[in-house]
Amino acid sequence: MLFVAFFVIGSFAILLLLARVLLALFGPALPYRTAGFEPGDLASDDYVRFLGAISNAPINRKTGISVLRNGEEIYSAELTAIHSAQYSVNLESYEFITGEVTRRFVEAMAARARAGVEVKVVIDAMGSFATPDSYFRELRSAGACVAWYNPARWHSWPKINNRTHRKLLIVDGTTGFCGGADWADEWLLATKDIPAWRDTMFRVEGDAVAALQAVFAENWLESSGNILTGAHQFPALTPQGDATALVVNSTPHSGQTRARILFQILLASAHQTIDITTPYFLPDKAARRAMICAVRDRGVRVRVLTAGRRIDHPYVRHLSYSMEGSLLKNGVEIYEYEASMIHTKVMLVDRIWSVVGSTNFDHRSFGLNDEVNIAALDVQLAARLLQDFESDLEQSKRLTYEDWQKRSVVTRVLDSLIGLLEQEE
Repeated sequence: MLFVAFFVIGSFAILLLLARVLLALFGPALPYRTAGFEPGDLASDDYVRFLGAISNAPINRKTGISVLRNGEEIYSAELTAIHSAQYSVNLESYEFITGEVTRRFVEAMAARARAGVEVKVVIDAMGSFATPDSYFRELRSAGACVAWYNPARWHSWPKINNRTHRKLLIVDGTTGFCGGADWADEWLLATKDIPAWRDTMFRVEGDAVAALQAVFAENWLESSGNILTGAHQFPALTPQGDATALVVNSTPHSGQTRARILFQILLASAHQTIDITTPYFLPDKAARRAMICAVRDRGVRVRVLTAGRRIDHPYVRHLSYSMEGSLLKNGVEIYEYEASMIHTKVMLVDRIWSVVGSTNFDHRSFGLNDEVNIAALDVQLAARLLQDFESDLEQSKRLTYEDWQKRSVVTRVLDSLIGLLEQEE
């Protein structure tokens, strides 16, 4: 009898956990309709003003953006910036995991803190739950400030699912880094089974850096109780480069986020091409509808590149299959990256707009997490990212509708569960 009771309780607990995971990944979500929307020329000032207004993002002209590919290039550029810091280093991360990579960053930031540079660090308490607070002892001893974002407290449990998923580094208020890579060994060191992860970051200079600093200031206040102040944190910035950049700061509000609005508008705006790279491809009904309409009604070529068999969360890959049938049937091209775990988060629209940031194509990023993305209007930048996209496709396998029809019984059961969870319109 006791065994039966434990079995029932254990089964119920597992079902609750599964339900929590599915709810976090799938919604319910708003319908995000764009009926009657006529985007016009996506390179026009009118469209830039509209996109900035609807995503509540300031328009930063003459922004310099360079693409950093993969951990070695990303971490090298970030450490170089930290080593040269004169006034401030501000870092915000979801994952800051003990290991070789973070050891280098702790040492670099501690050295600058001892030299009198203000160093402030915000780490998500759930994303980095395995990292002990003592790991930052050297940093704090050097004079740096380290704060945990939304740690588990009795009074904060209703917001326990709200995490900062941002990956931000701002040095001297003049150089910013934004994109998909956290700070952990997976991005730099290969293992026996998986090469170093594939990822992309932007290195940013010019007016847009002040907007990135403002994004950091939001969760610095949330985590430490302190407002980020001082001219050295917000210095005068000189124009750099030719990109027009929108820094889209996304925080859940009333069931929606600015990131979700940005993505939906861009999906509805494309005239020619949409190219998406995302590790976790779990689009809600509105996103799936927008992609299908782009292909069917406007003749847009839509390609999605997502993680394959080397994915770090295999269950997400199975869940993705449950959502891909209608897309494949209606002409959306879906590819799985096979060379390694792909963690890149990029969207290209008509080969002129580029979006790079921390947002995955799933409900958790769109509806629960704090995220940050840079949407940039720059033909040369888009061409550079498209080159990476095409290179990644060469190391990928294309899925077909016939493949989808052969999905497993488990995946078919998940189809039904997801259908129940998604909000009916």
